[in-house]
Amino acid sequence: MNKFKKVLKLIYDYMKSHTIMYVFIITSLISGTLLRYYTIGNYLATKPLLTDLAFLLLVSYIGHFLSKRNQFKYFLIWSIILVFICIINTVYYSNYISFTSVSFLKTATELTGYTGDVVGNVLETKQFIYLFQIVIMVFAYVQFRKTDAFKDELAGKSTKKKIKKRTIGIEVALSIASLVFLVTMITTNGVKRLYQQWNRNSIVRDFGIYVYQANDLISSVRTKVDSMIGYDSAYKEFRDFYSERETTKKENMYTNLFSGKNVIVIHGESIQGFTMNLAFNGEELTPNLNKMAREGIYFNNYYSQESVGNSSDTEFTSLSSLLPSSSGTVFVNYFNRDYETILKLLKEKDYYTFSMHANNGSAWNRQVTYKYLGYDDFYYYTKDYDIDETIMLGLSDKSFFRQSVEKIKTISEEHKNFYGTLVMLTNHTPFSDQEKFDYNVNIIDGEEEIPFLEDTKIGNYLRSVNYADSAIGYLFELLEENNLLDNTVIVLYGDHDAKLKKSELNKLYESEYYEDVLINKDDRIDSLDEFTYELNRKVPFIIWSKDIVNTNYSKTISEVTGMIDMMPTLSNMLGVTPRYALGHDMFSVENNIVVFPSGNWLTNKLYYNNTKGEYRQLDLNQSVTIEEIEDNNNYAEQLIKISNGIITYDLIKAYETGKVSETNMK
Repeated sequence: MNKFKKVLKLIYDYMKSHTIMYVFIITSLISGTLLRYYTIGNYLATKPLLTDLAFLLLVSYIGHFLSKRNQFKYFLIWSIILVFICIINTVYYSNYISFTSVSFLKTATELTGYTGDVVGNVLETKQFIYLFQIVIMVFAYVQFRKTDAFKDELAGKSTKKKIKKRTIGIEVALSIASLVFLVTMITTNGVKRLYQQWNRNSIVRDFGIYVYQANDLISSVRTKVDSMIGYDSAYKEFRDFYSERETTKKENMYTNLFSGKNVIVIHGESIQGFTMNLAFNGEELTPNLNKMAREGIYFNNYYSQESVGNSSDTEFTSLSSLLPSSSGTVFVNYFNRDYETILKLLKEKDYYTFSMHANNGSAWNRQVTYKYLGYDDFYYYTKDYDIDETIMLGLSDKSFFRQSVEKIKTISEEHKNFYGTLVMLTNHTPFSDQEKFDYNVNIIDGEEEIPFLEDTKIGNYLRSVNYADSAIGYLFELLEENNLLDNTVIVLYGDHDAKLKKSELNKLYESEYYEDVLINKDDRIDSLDEFTYELNRKVPFIIWSKDIVNTNYSKTISEVTGMIDMMPTLSNMLGVTPRYALGHDMFSVENNIVVFPSGNWLTNKLYYNNTKGEYRQLDLNQSVTIEEIEDNNNYAEQLIKISNGIITYDLIKAYETGKVSETNMK
């Protein structure tokens, strides 16, 4: 009994002398739990809670050796860091359904064009609830200053050495326990997932926000280290991969169809595929997109494949047929590589290449990266546009298109051929500038208006999409008026999904009025689960030209395809041949596989979740074998690895330089 009392006394003395530390740990655990409550939802899960605890114990260990005054400074600094992590990730998740990266934070100062306009729209009161941690830390310190232990330390009568002797065993035990626990929790598969960091949401769900952010920081540092080591093995894999690929070009009815034509690519901000199947009160939500799809070539099973770089990832993948970087973003971390892009291939045929955007040129480092991708010129924001109408983050899409067509008219007079990208902006999250939109997302029944999606996030999004569609129709009118459609191919893609949560989307899908607004009833979605949510993230991809309207070239293609396939597809149609594209010509591929940066993949048969090792069969009439799944897993991993190698080590340049050297030696 006496021994038991001594142990209790020892624990009591230990806790009393480390009050600030325990307040830090408890409040940090609450913050981490709140973050998961506001984001991925598994706030009651034990594993991330315990992993957070292990991380916090390791952080706290250093504080043991500091004076009471310095302990407070140490834990307050850590509290500020962790509070910032929770706030920034909650804000980011609410808009992108993912967690932020150090590489994104590094561009925050460059994204002033976005952040300056969007702050008032994306911030919510709940996102600052984490500040309670700092308030409690200060309050605890104020109270602790009144204790005898603190007063004794100030008076030089500290019992620090005594307490240290009695508690050093507990400190060591806690540290060892934390380390062992982390090692135990992070299994072999877990270590692989942390190293690859393909699926950010999965890491936070299983390991907590603190381990995720620490791992992300390590990954950002590793990108610099990786560029100095591991080159030889990456180069060998690169050479083996391309030497084993079939090099014979497959021709089809679309080969060289648009050779010598101009190209205008419409980068459709946040335009998701399901919006094209909606009509409220008999009025199509996207009449212009639907007309393009009917008259052109429409890929209705097309996916974006973007990662943390969002729009910039889509631009990169569409031009290069490589996947986004698994660590950091190409536009920020790996912009100065020698990538093979459709821009560079067309420039060999004397094409003039340009991009136009209604916001700051520094956003996503475009001003710098575009030169490396092969753009001759970049027209943007106040440098080239009169900001005469602002909606959401900057110049409205309609004003942007009007002013852009004036520039394209001049370009067409000065250059025989051109390839240009028009980056839309208005339909950007958080879709809050609603007074500028006039589409009705309620139900009209006779003289009665029945509330449906008005004043909801998804309702705001749909109204914003309708404006974007109207702007696209306006662009076509302007191009026709200026005789710019006759020798021009229009390519449109949605850059990524709207990043709406399942709960928002289900306000549409689970509503009794959903059937009333559906155009094609066969495409009905009853409700979203984890798999159907991912499948629903598809975006439109349309190729349109006057020459193919009402011909057998115009069709809808339902084969699963992705952004990585855009470059080789257009290359085939424009008469150029890429050598390093990882995607496929969509007119020549059968049984395509779409690989996502998370390691998940999709075929016509099934969607596979690599993190969980689970899949959803899409065609029940086709059998699926274990060997087929293993082969596709290996292919997905190889594709990500080869793409990362090209990006990290600049392997295309190295390979081409090596070939030149070998030729010279001969």
